[in-house]
Amino acid sequence: MDLAYGTLRRYGRVQRIVTELSRRPSSDPLLDALLWCCLYALESERYAEYTVVDQAVRASGLLQKWAAKGYVNAVLRSFLRDRATLERRIAEDPEARYQHPRWWIETLRSAYPSQWQQVLAAGNSHPPMALRVNRRRAALHEYETRLSSAGLAARRTAGDALLLEQPMPVERLPGFAAGEVSVQDAAAQQAAFCLDLAAGQRVLDACAAPGGKAAHILELADVQLTALDADPARAERVKLNFERLGLDARVAAADCSVKEQWWDGVAFDRILADVPCSASGVVRRHPDIKWLRRASDLAAFAARQGSLLDALWQVLRPGGKLLYVTCSVFPQENEAVFGAFIARASNARRAALPGGRQAQWLPSAEHDGFYFALLEKSS
Repeated sequence: MDLAYGTLRRYGRVQRIVTELSRRPSSDPLLDALLWCCLYALESERYAEYTVVDQAVRASGLLQKWAAKGYVNAVLRSFLRDRATLERRIAEDPEARYQHPRWWIETLRSAYPSQWQQVLAAGNSHPPMALRVNRRRAALHEYETRLSSAGLAARRTAGDALLLEQPMPVERLPGFAAGEVSVQDAAAQQAAFCLDLAAGQRVLDACAAPGGKAAHILELADVQLTALDADPARAERVKLNFERLGLDARVAAADCSVKEQWWDGVAFDRILADVPCSASGVVRRHPDIKWLRRASDLAAFAARQGSLLDALWQVLRPGGKLLYVTCSVFPQENEAVFGAFIARASNARRAALPGGRQAQWLPSAEHDGFYFALLEKSS
């Protein structure tokens, strides 16, 4: 897993290195992938250089690429021998330097003139592992003590989130199976706090899977929650999460934009619209995304996001609030979509986020990148 994820995070760099060293057009995707993984392994410094080269040559045989053994050996040894010269040759290539597509780099440079390099660096890093304590089953300070007793170092961040010093399998977390704790990014945990929840409210999570934000809502307040997801398999995952945490809500597999599929005609007090997006704020967790996305995708996402806002606004009661959320750092999906909706919806106004929370959370060592904007519907 580390080899696969690490290679994808460094894809812009390793593919350029192979291109420079091979000095011939790529003709074999399997050999390219082998070399990319080996370059990541060498640069990780967790393996002896001679071991990586030897295993790469052996792997060529296992892939039935016997004629390529010499080529694989030559490329990797050239990298080790001429690394300094190679670095100078690729230094001017932004995709090799920043390990993101060129259009992605330019979009961030335009949006965040003083922070774009930090955002790109965060996208290439290992993601943090944060926990959310289920308040219905455990007190935060008590769970902190349990972690410490188990020899697991953690600290509070972004409010009530617990940031683990070292990621680990969930099976090792005290009380995980009993529903006392969940894994959820510290920025993602802000959504439930931004909704201004109160007991008795009718709440809709319109794009709920895998269910972390919906579960957090239920942990914080005694509300009547409806959780939707268009994919039946993902909706089932929401149910399983609720069962582990001991939470009760209506879960339905339905397209939230087609209200005839699921709505009972009673308006909601609060709506969470965690809409589909480019996922540019969580790209370190899904490193293939940045190479699969295209610049043209942003307009398509924005159109879909706008249509979802239009549909969900119809089922929000006057005086109710809708929280618009993306895990994106691109303004085209965030302020642009939100601003366009306010401009066309005469009964919508922007409300301040509770606790003075910021709208755009850029990814950092402690949390992923998210955007939050709160709408209030006038009477």
